[in-house]
Amino acid sequence: MQMLTLIHSKSFPIARYAEALERESISPRLMETLDHLPSDAHALRVVLVDPAISGNGRAADISDRRTAIVGVGLREEPRWLTDETVYFDLPEDPSPAALANAIKRAYQFLYQKMRADQLERQLSDRTEELQELSKVGIALSAERDHSVLLTTILSKARELSRSDAGSLYLLDEVDGQRVLRWKLAQNDSIDVMSFEEKVLPITRRSLAGYVALTGETLVIDDAYNVPLGAEYTINRSFDEENQYLTRSMLVFPMMNHVGELIGVLQLINRKRAGAAKRLTATSVPREVVSFDKETIELMRSLAGQAAVAVENNILYESIERLFEGFVTAAVTAIEQRDPTTSGHSFRVADLTVELARTVDGIESGQFRDIHFTSDQVREIRYASLLHDFGKVGVREQVLVKEKKLYPMQLQTIRGRFDFAMKSVESDAYRRKVEYLLKHGREGFDDFARRTDAETAEQIESLQKDFAIVAQSNEPTVLPEGDFHYLQQLANREYVDIRSDRKPLVHADEARILSIRKGNLDPAERSEIESHVTHTFHFLQKIPWTKDLVSVPNIAYAHHEKLNGRGYPRKLTAAEIPIQSRMMTVSDIYDALTASDRPYKRAISTDRALDILKMEVTDGLLDSSLVTLFIDAKVYERAGVLRT
Repeated sequence: MQMLTLIHSKSFPIARYAEALERESISPRLMETLDHLPSDAHALRVVLVDPAISGNGRAADISDRRTAIVGVGLREEPRWLTDETVYFDLPEDPSPAALANAIKRAYQFLYQKMRADQLERQLSDRTEELQELSKVGIALSAERDHSVLLTTILSKARELSRSDAGSLYLLDEVDGQRVLRWKLAQNDSIDVMSFEEKVLPITRRSLAGYVALTGETLVIDDAYNVPLGAEYTINRSFDEENQYLTRSMLVFPMMNHVGELIGVLQLINRKRAGAAKRLTATSVPREVVSFDKETIELMRSLAGQAAVAVENNILYESIERLFEGFVTAAVTAIEQRDPTTSGHSFRVADLTVELARTVDGIESGQFRDIHFTSDQVREIRYASLLHDFGKVGVREQVLVKEKKLYPMQLQTIRGRFDFAMKSVESDAYRRKVEYLLKHGREGFDDFARRTDAETAEQIESLQKDFAIVAQSNEPTVLPEGDFHYLQQLANREYVDIRSDRKPLVHADEARILSIRKGNLDPAERSEIESHVTHTFHFLQKIPWTKDLVSVPNIAYAHHEKLNGRGYPRKLTAAEIPIQSRMMTVSDIYDALTASDRPYKRAISTDRALDILKMEVTDGLLDSSLVTLFIDAKVYERAGVLRT
């Protein structure tokens, strides 16, 4: 039976009660005043207070939670008692049995009270741990970055278990063989910045391998004294190289909801509460404790949550890779329909993402409140990659049109000019023959020279006219050229093989050749512009996740202009998302500088930037974004600088 400690004053007649107290295993101790209770190794104590000593001092340390009071012969309760003090009152000169019984009851009440407090604290600690575990579970399920997820798992496991160090292994497969990939190591006492990921065979010789094979949890109180007959061994090389001492260890499997192994967690050196942050080999014996049952159960729960989170994360990453592959394939497919624009969508995505990151990093001025999360940057990237996908709905001959006229149209016009020139030559021959038949050789040489000169002049004129047609057939980047002469050509005629008079250049051909910018007539331009609407309708059919839900709308507005002169919806500045404005700048820049467009020459970077400034002046582009694009040299940092 536990020895009970009784503290009494010098004036109390303790000898009278000695026999009764001894029978109850009560050990008396002496105190001088209530202010100075003797130190005692026991957690609980009972103090006798009689009239001779009850009024001395303020007795502040009597009313603590590990002390019970028995008053003997007091006329009233001491004023310094608190509501929580265990107090028993006895009359003056109690019998030995009554005193011993009161002391025992006081001690029992105190013990029960302290036990209840202890259980309450344990319950509070377990509740707090479960709440923290729940928070950890929520955090793990929300984390998409795989490396951050693994770091969080190991950090939280160490935090909840008060472990100084730990490692995390994931199950993997190499050349058809299952292995453990050592992904992460953490240590509060030793820097592990030089850690390199390693692949370990799964064998019973290593702790992690043993746990992976058996599914058991290893609880090791002293790593240097493993149980006899154990198949696993402790590798001491790390301790020896870093003057570290591994003592307590907990190694447990990470199993998913169907009992499949996902990985292994290894925790090292559980610190006692209040231990120093960093351990040394000499401090480990006094600062490190064993992993208790409650901690082991808590870690098993964490391991289950971690396994599901890792599995979901791996699945999410595989879905992302699948979708990334689909996007790449879709962009490649549309660019194969129009090989002349190969790489355009990827370059626009790079430029737009780089511009978005530049905007995000600005802490003052117009863009100080505009920031993009990693998900929003990904959203911008997908919208940029897929912004031209609607070209799949545009006729290929329009999509790949290089000049203002289609090749067959130019050949037809060339045929007319060739026929007209041959007709001029034929007419010259006819006139010469007629002269000979009518006048003979007399004066023929002079007539022939005049006829040949006229013929050469007419042929040269026709050749010059066709050269103008061919030159006018070339598209231009900016509105330029005087096409008045083409209207005159539309009025010139030739006589065809049926002797019918026909125009050398038809009115519709002259109209097409008179296109002042680019190479498309209004109908063709409208068809090309329809690709934006096709893109939107296509992207709308994809069930985007909430972090990518704006992809269709961002792509939909990439040809809109601030002054409402864009297409297809004629949006104005306030209606165009900033993501679309950024893409518009990138799209125009790449189209101007791209060297793979046969219908136009690539222009220099400086000239392209000047054109962007002109479009700002015309109210088409966002002035601040264009300025940032130029000043921050976004075109260089995105790796698409052209000369």
